[in-house]
Amino acid sequence: MPVDHHKKAAEHHENAAKSHRTAAEHHEKGSHEEGKKHSQTAHEHSTKAHESSQQAHHESSKK
Repeated sequence: MPVDHHKKAAEHHENAAKSHRTAAEHHEKGSHEEGKKHSQTAHEHSTKAHESSQQAHHESSKK
């Protein structure tokens, strides 16, 4: 169901934003390795959000 995929995408976007903010905080404090880890997590969530969104749009185009 596309709605479920959109909801998953939104959740991943929210998690990505949180990870980006946390990464920025660590970088500002000079904790670059920790910031890098959170940046990677943000990237993973963004990728999952993109994939979920594509699935939703693909399924809705079948109708």
